Amino acid sequence: MTSDPRTATQPPETQELRELRDEVWAGLEARALSSRWFYDHRGSELFEAITRLPEYYPTRTERSLLEEHAAKWMAELRPGIVVELGAGSARKTRILLDALQRERPGAVYVPLDVSAAFLDATARELRAEYPDLRIEPEVADLLHPLDIADHGAGPTLFAFLGSTLGNFGPEAAAGLLGRIRAEMDVGDTVLLGVDLRPGPSKSRAELEAAYNDSQGVTAEFNRNMLHVLNERAGTDFDPVAFRHRAFYAEADGRIEMHLVAGEPTRVHVPGRGSVTFSRGESIRTEISAKYDPRVIDDLFRAAGLERTAWVPDGRGRYAMVFARPRA
Repeated sequence: MTSDPRTATQPPETQELRELRDEVWAGLEARALSSRWFYDHRGSELFEAITRLPEYYPTRTERSLLEEHAAKWMAELRPGIVVELGAGSARKTRILLDALQRERPGAVYVPLDVSAAFLDATARELRAEYPDLRIEPEVADLLHPLDIADHGAGPTLFAFLGSTLGNFGPEAAAGLLGRIRAEMDVGDTVLLGVDLRPGPSKSRAELEAAYNDSQGVTAEFNRNMLHVLNERAGTDFDPVAFRHRAFYAEADGRIEMHLVAGEPTRVHVPGRGSVTFSRGESIRTEISAKYDPRVIDDLFRAAGLERTAWVPDGRGRYAMVFARPRA
């Protein structure tokens, strides 16, 4: 690690900033950064735009499954609390909330998200739309214990939509499901949305197109991570020096997103040093695992959960999965 004279005039690091810079430095050396750094307010807006793109089938497909089944699910489960991990704008969740408000007036919806500003805006909208529900948002980082506040009588439905679980590697995904399990009581349920692996009715080309849209929104979303790190960690990425690349890694059963250097470039991390990228060298910014029942069951088993239902769409592209605590 080399020193840099630019660090001499900077104020002392807080512990939070020190940990962030250490994480970014380690990530740059490993050529892999955490996808959680996509999500400032702009990043959340860009992801919402991605979900409306014609190539991005997962959101439309999940929405169709919710529209078809949500009323029946809410009537059967009758949760007193719905906790949603990574809630974002809660656009699809409104389908569940419509059914919840009919079945359990006075029930509680607890959206969890890492972006406080985006979460607050979502909560204000939902309070106006659902006067018969209690909307009680919580800022949460899914990489840490959830420690969800007591919001009243259950049972609780933990919703994790959008195949967001796929952004975690197998060990991390099992760990996250384990953290959800730690918050669960007997009678609680997990509802996952999962994107499925290519197969007879879903081509690899269709899957890859969902991450390489013709309008370039996904590319802008990918590069937004560099703006976030410049602002929060004080790095000096030149976002236009990197281009977007996404592909399906069949051996690992996952999409990988990368930022590829279009020319030799150097990135400085204050107090840590500089990392040089040659032309064509990349930083992996996201993984998005794709699933089948066997893989999901292995994850559930490791987390202390067991699958109770598997509800795929008619084309075998996406599925909604229910689980409960393993006895």
